[in-house]
Amino acid sequence: METLAPKSIKFLQHPTSTAWIEQAIANLDTVLLDHSHCERKAAGVALNLIFRYPSSTKLVRQLTAIAQEELEHFEQVNQWLDRRGIALAPLSAPPYAAGLKNQIRRHEPDRMLDSLLVSGLIEARSHERLGLLAAHCPDRELAQFYRGLMASEARHYGIYWVLATTYFDREAVEQRLEELAIVESELLSTLHPEPRIHS
Repeated sequence: METLAPKSIKFLQHPTSTAWIEQAIANLDTVLLDHSHCERKAAGVALNLIFRYPSSTKLVRQLTAIAQEELEHFEQVNQWLDRRGIALAPLSAPPYAAGLKNQIRRHEPDRMLDSLLVSGLIEARSHERLGLLAAHCPDRELAQFYRGLMASEARHYGIYWVLATTYFDREAVEQRLEELAIVESELLSTLHPEPRIHS
């Protein structure tokens, strides 16, 4: 495999390692199954925020659109699973999402800010990694599918950022984002032994 010089993605402290790319490409079926779980969970996160903050009009409208789009992606990934003969099945989760969720402070308004920023960081990392899959996947049609999802992921993390700066002071948002982004990169600094989108 050729040496990769990963592009830096806004909000992320460190780019994904070549070790993850090699692991993912060697285990595409597992990564695709995990991708299905990720899309379902992303829709659930957006819906949970809508239920938690029902009077935040801009949040409700923006995250309704995200939840719908994540469910569309969930269905599209599931169609790929069907094509490749991969059955829907549970997978153990890597420590990534739980580690980030543990950083969310419990009391409002901090909880709302952290929830938006953690969601934005996960979407930013997803955008980066789908781009890497698009660049390295040996199945050209599947690579094209991943490339098509990249713009959505970029838009999603942008929306979470805009929502954070809508409801909170920009300086406070930037300071907290930097703190969370350090944790996000630390969680990925050691490659998880099981191949996942966020391993």
